Amino acid sequence: MKLHSWGRYPVSASKTHKALSATALQKSLSGLSGGSAIARGLGRSYGDSALADEVICTERVDQFYAFSEDTGLLRCAAGVTLDSILNTFMPRGWFLPVVPGTRFVTVGGAIASDIHGKNHHVDGSFCQHISALSLLLPSGEIVQCSVTENSELFFATCAGMGLTGVILEATLSLRKIHSSAITQNTLRARNLEEVFAQFEDHHDSSYSVAWLDCLAQKEHLGRSLLYLGEHAKDNQLKKQGRGTISIPFATPSQMLNRYSMRLFNSAYYNKPTNTTQAIKLEAYKYFFPLDSIAHWNRLYGRRGFVQYQCVIPDPSALDAMRSILSTVSAAGKGSFLSVLKKLGPSNKNLLSFPMQGYTLAMDFKVERSIFSLLDELDHIVADHGGRLYLAKDARMSETMFKRFYPRWEEMQSIRERIGANKVCNSLQSTRLGL
Repeated sequence: MKLHSWGRYPVSASKTHKALSATALQKSLSGLSGGSAIARGLGRSYGDSALADEVICTERVDQFYAFSEDTGLLRCAAGVTLDSILNTFMPRGWFLPVVPGTRFVTVGGAIASDIHGKNHHVDGSFCQHISALSLLLPSGEIVQCSVTENSELFFATCAGMGLTGVILEATLSLRKIHSSAITQNTLRARNLEEVFAQFEDHHDSSYSVAWLDCLAQKEHLGRSLLYLGEHAKDNQLKKQGRGTISIPFATPSQMLNRYSMRLFNSAYYNKPTNTTQAIKLEAYKYFFPLDSIAHWNRLYGRRGFVQYQCVIPDPSALDAMRSILSTVSAAGKGSFLSVLKKLGPSNKNLLSFPMQGYTLAMDFKVERSIFSLLDELDHIVADHGGRLYLAKDARMSETMFKRFYPRWEEMQSIRERIGANKVCNSLQSTRLGL
């Protein structure tokens, strides 16, 4: 069947294996007909990291196994979604330690991508809250991994993009909360320098994220709205609203052009916003605003889109972001979904994305001229010591990947030792020379 990930680019003709249990996953792995194969959850990575000749679907292996009200430790199958965890445990006063921009991600996918959120600067990435995981190796053996047990394999599997085997289950720490609401403060920044200063001034804020106008120029370059968030303490715990609208079909890509995006960005930046006092809103509205629009990826047209997400280390982050935004704005290829976040220190995972600095994510509809622009941005990122996020990548070159991720050889050595290099290969890993 034909598969694509959230960006709808590229499209792959893949044979799928669907399983309902860990035993069935073992049979699927042993029954592969050869070529490349990769595990796939809900397909919410953006590019080709969950595409291959053969795809092992894990989303139906979604059982909860154990939970401790005393410690907040949850043991569950890798196919459990973040949405399911939040719906089950938030009304009981527990929240995930790290969430990305959508709740429709499996635990296995969150580990494989080592997802980060609006709180990375204080709480790190998802895998830093994983105390143990169970991994199905290409040989059929199931091994237990943690920081202290099979640690080399643990650090290769966390952020490993599924290239060490199939994650079967995990134990993670939930966070105690006293409200299902978030208290949000909004700050308006006139340019990039101002929003950087605001991030630094509010470094102790639990959550922070900025929407950024990537088409603004000159003295308005990087103008932003910064959203700061804290868990409310009103002892009101309830299920969240789940109403959505849906985009029924792929819209004509011509609708997204420099003029429509400039109009949208200007209207969004100048929308009436209370910047003098905090407001209270449902947690889902703060963390997952786009989840209220089902199939929003169809807005980019039939050919889909690519998300470009980079991180730049602190010493040169401001200069690099200024160069990136100037290049994008001059090309007129801006995105109306541009997000800036502050990240904390990196971790021990071999292919983990975050590093101490700032990350910028931008969406671009697929068209021939966009790829040369993104190649240009790659060089800016590389020259400033940054890297791109593998979970969002659909077109990075092998040369750039090996420059961005210098520990790739350690990863390949581990893959060869356990035989994963002969079985667990995605379109992405093949493209990147793993």
